[in-house]
Amino acid sequence: MIRVLIERHIAESLETAYEERSRKVLQRAVAAPGFVSGETLVDSHDPNHRITLANWRSEADWSRWYHSDDRRDLMAELVPMMDMDEAITVLEQSGA
Repeated sequence: MIRVLIERHIAESLETAYEERSRKVLQRAVAAPGFVSGETLVDSHDPNHRITLANWRSEADWSRWYHSDDRRDLMAELVPMMDMDEAITVLEQSGA
């Protein structure tokens, strides 16, 4: 299993619109093959900074979702609401 850390920063006053559309992204991801679980968190010091931590069965499953037409179409609605590019980090358990 891998974990994917997605960081987004929402432009001022677009929080409500972002929340509505980001829920659609999560709903579609949940239905994607290989999705295990996920949660979205809000930075306690910056309410416009959102962090999503998603668990995927494999990096191949994540990659398939990341490059899918479905995600690209959904992100086309989210990107204009962000004031910087999303940052994605793919994590795996260390051997230690």
